[in-house]
Amino acid sequence: MSITGQQIRAARAALGWTVQDLADATGVGSATIVRYEAVERGLPKSRKNNLETLRSCFEAAGIVFVGTPEEGPGLRIYGTQE
Repeated sequence: MSITGQQIRAARAALGWTVQDLADATGVGSATIVRYEAVERGLPKSRKNNLETLRSCFEAAGIVFVGTPEEGPGLRIYGTQE
């Protein structure tokens, strides 16, 4: 399952990460992350496995994504990486 731009923004904010922090942690370019976060509804258009890479990074930091991209996308915070 993929994640929405709103979920990316929310997860990053919940962890206190900048776009650059997330880019450094995942290898996904900061301009790409900004573009993903700008998508207000549905899934950002993505090549490669960037959305999966972002999701895996957030999950490793204690974020759990809930709902579906079409209905009720959200997240829960279970812990943070120091």
